[in-house]
Amino acid sequence: MPALDDILLQKLQLLEARQLKRSLRETGSSGGVMVTRSSKTLISFSGNDYLGLSQHPDVVAAAKSALDQYGAGAGASRLVTGNHPLYAQLEAALASYKTTQAACVFGSGYLANLGTIPALVGAGDLIVADKFIHACMIDAARLSGATVMRFAHNNLEHCRMLLTSARPEHHHCLILTETVFSMDGDRAPLSELATIAKEFDAWLMTDDAHGFGVLTEKHHADIYMGTLSKAAGSYGGYVCGSQTLCDYLKTAARSLIYDTALPPATVAASLAAVKIIVTQPELVKKPLQNAQYFTSLLGIKEAESAIVPLILKETDKALQASAYLEEKGFLVAAIRPPTVPENTARLRFAFSAIHEKSQIEAVAAIIKEQKWLES
Repeated sequence: MPALDDILLQKLQLLEARQLKRSLRETGSSGGVMVTRSSKTLISFSGNDYLGLSQHPDVVAAAKSALDQYGAGAGASRLVTGNHPLYAQLEAALASYKTTQAACVFGSGYLANLGTIPALVGAGDLIVADKFIHACMIDAARLSGATVMRFAHNNLEHCRMLLTSARPEHHHCLILTETVFSMDGDRAPLSELATIAKEFDAWLMTDDAHGFGVLTEKHHADIYMGTLSKAAGSYGGYVCGSQTLCDYLKTAARSLIYDTALPPATVAASLAAVKIIVTQPELVKKPLQNAQYFTSLLGIKEAESAIVPLILKETDKALQASAYLEEKGFLVAAIRPPTVPENTARLRFAFSAIHEKSQIEAVAAIIKEQKWLES
């Protein structure tokens, strides 16, 4: 039998030949939207720190205070001894912000989906999911054992068609979507999906990772899942919904039961960030305003969120464009298959409240100069 490393080396070589091999690049923060790579300072349009809160003095101070008071780690799972007092405060703040009865905090957004979806549905049940949902929702759906069907992206008629044909044969039904889709930056029709869910006796769950703290969405879903690692500038995931739902998840979600709790400093940072989000509505508006300023400069479809994709189709074009921008002092990630569908490789621009207009104008000028919109 070939050695493990020999097999893996062959796989890596195949990926490299298709320009699909990933590698990690050390990236340091230089303050604000500035980052450092290979000793070069770049203006980043790749991060998801939409409000700049990862470096906000109140958020940093809260983390330092909790570190001094509680120590570096939680020491155990939440159900053992890791449920430090800050958890209750954060869950109350999240529930209040999302106007739900309760919230349940997980170790990450990935873990929130991985624990919640299999806790709600299983064998004999049905999941109907948008084609472009995040990988963690896909993994959770597969793990659940439920029948999984995918509807064309944001296509309400296709969703309805699948439910019409398959819903009667299954016990429970869960509809999965995202508030803001992470690679395309467009929004789900949550109100319409909620109507369909009610019609077919289904539950609607949305991944709000890229909407939280950036968009003010009305409460349409039965289950709101999100992260604290993006607009909140910290780390962790959460689910908001009814008190009964959250009580149940603390008993049934395996990724909460068997996972060590978040460090107290991380929870404290998230709590401070949520307070800023609640009390500074003008800050919350800025990422979308900056994204829309960018799309207006390029004369393309107005941004629906803080995320704007520039589709270049071929992987090599996206990689070359990303490298060129880096030479010019900008960090803009090239996104390629399998993260996005074949022939849709792209530059993904993510806008923060702390981007300056001059920075947006400068990167837009390069795009025009290179005529990437015409490719």
